[in-house]
Amino acid sequence: MSKIIAICNQKGGVGKTTTAVNLAASFAALEKKTLLIDMDPQGNASQGLGFLESQDMDIHEILDMAGNPDNLTLENIKPAILETPLDFLKMITAGPDLAVMEIELVNAMSRERRLERVMNILKQEFDFIIIDAPPSLNLLTINTLTAATSVLIPVQCEYYALQGMTELFKTIREVQKNLNSSLKIEGALLTMYDSRLSLSKQVAEEVRENLSDTVFQTMIPRNVKLSEAPSHGKPVILYDVQSTGSQSYMKLAEEILNKEK
Repeated sequence: MSKIIAICNQKGGVGKTTTAVNLAASFAALEKKTLLIDMDPQGNASQGLGFLESQDMDIHEILDMAGNPDNLTLENIKPAILETPLDFLKMITAGPDLAVMEIELVNAMSRERRLERVMNILKQEFDFIIIDAPPSLNLLTINTLTAATSVLIPVQCEYYALQGMTELFKTIREVQKNLNSSLKIEGALLTMYDSRLSLSKQVAEEVRENLSDTVFQTMIPRNVKLSEAPSHGKPVILYDVQSTGSQSYMKLAEEILNKEK
């Protein structure tokens, strides 16, 4: 049975997609069968693994298929599950057409549970499924939270770090209450941390004070290699395994694994 982790924060520029791509790659490096699903119409997670063009079949087609559960089988989904440069990592991509799904779902029956139906099939195939949610609290994000077993929240070490967190936690509580009672908070992850800046230290202290034991011990530093890797279509572990960014995401993966023991 796999663990399904939603990477979620409606605030953009906090390292959400960077975390989704590199955490998935780190699990794969630890020889855990991992699937990365891009649920953001911008398709940045797809690009981060080298998928620069729209695929014949992506998450939009799968969610559309999930509207008729009789058609939703592993064999029908398999064409969308793509190989990546890492042996234990597969991916389902997204493209601009996913934005149309938001409109298509408005009047659909069980509209919040499309992705959950897909996960009920795929969770038998993988140890970890990482879902990169869009940077907004829309129906695609609700689908992601409804399908997940836990949610990981990247929090940027900048002045407005906690801005909007109240709304996100309210959404999570609503999903827990009405759609997914087993959804847990995996943890808040401090990103873009710069130990040279007093502001980073202050924000880290404030986040830990407000969110207490839900904050990961691992912090992701501001790192040039992390910023460069997506332009090469690679996770940082394949771009520069020795970089502090790569080592930090490996530590995060190990921290999550250790919590499971």
